[in-house]
Amino acid sequence: MSTPVNLDSIRLAPKVLLHDHLDGGLRPHTVIDLAQAVGYSDLPHENADELGEWFAAAADSGSLERYLETFSHTVAVMQTEEALARVAAECVEDLAVDGVVYAEIRYAPELFQERGLALDQIVQAVQDGFRDGERRAAAAGKRIRIGTLLCAMRQHARSAEIANLAVRYRDAEVVGFDIAGPEAGFPPTRNLDVFEYLRQQNAHFTIHAGEAFGLPSIWEAIQHCGAERLGHGVRIVDDIKVAEDGTVHLGRLASYVRDRRIPLEMCPSSNLQTGAAKSIADHPIGLLAKLRFRVTVNTDNRLMSHCSMSGEFAALHEAFGYGWSDMQWFTVNAMKSAFIGFDERLEIINEVIKPGYAALSE
Repeated sequence: MSTPVNLDSIRLAPKVLLHDHLDGGLRPHTVIDLAQAVGYSDLPHENADELGEWFAAAADSGSLERYLETFSHTVAVMQTEEALARVAAECVEDLAVDGVVYAEIRYAPELFQERGLALDQIVQAVQDGFRDGERRAAAAGKRIRIGTLLCAMRQHARSAEIANLAVRYRDAEVVGFDIAGPEAGFPPTRNLDVFEYLRQQNAHFTIHAGEAFGLPSIWEAIQHCGAERLGHGVRIVDDIKVAEDGTVHLGRLASYVRDRRIPLEMCPSSNLQTGAAKSIADHPIGLLAKLRFRVTVNTDNRLMSHCSMSGEFAALHEAFGYGWSDMQWFTVNAMKSAFIGFDERLEIINEVIKPGYAALSE
């Protein structure tokens, strides 16, 4: 008999995470510890429970100013090598406990130079933390592998520098590049030379597109820049028309995205906070999954959205009735779309993901 689907049983299922920000997933008590260590005195609360609730409330407030304030606190306490390594290691531990078997964690190195760290020091500290976290997880009986995505902030002028950094560290589990930050006013085509460089280097990249801005952002990311994946991509639904009789018509861009199997890094809870939908039940992920786009499920910022991969799947189960076969489909989608080698992806799919879901489905 199939294992009942609930939050506890979903934690047992192997999951793959492609879109998660390192500075958006700290443990509240770690934020407090690190603030004390570096003399940062601007936290809104000194109690871990109250601080965690404040982060979630600020992110849910509907105020962009309050949402961005949450990151000002986490970034402020991550300005030393020790802090970066600790946050990275704890990130891996938390994901492993939640049943994640492969994750690509992203961050913008340029944000962590306020106390004089060089970019190489930052990358090395985070990579050391990830490896430490993998060892701790293994010691606790949890298998997990972490790949890193280095982000450039699209409102700044350091994309070439960060892309070069990603290429230099790709043999140390830095698996790709991304641009993040405000979409409006900072289209991905501002970085065309960077994406050309990455393609010449046979390097992987994803682009935040179609979250806060619409179809033009997605079109530029794919057709001009050559994005392999879309960070969020939720606004692709604007190119899909559903008639009163249920007939669905895909526009040319939506058809291209689906036909080419371009992965969508969807983050349901986070997308609610940014106004993409009013509820999980209203989220475009339901229609996009039904139409068999290459949809993946992600967390984005676990602290701010007060979420986990298991929690996201549980919410989707409640909203759409998804069962184990659906969750396996989302998970295999993500693993197929990961920026590691084909053989490595196939091994995780066949040796970890499929057996894991088979055990829950029996």
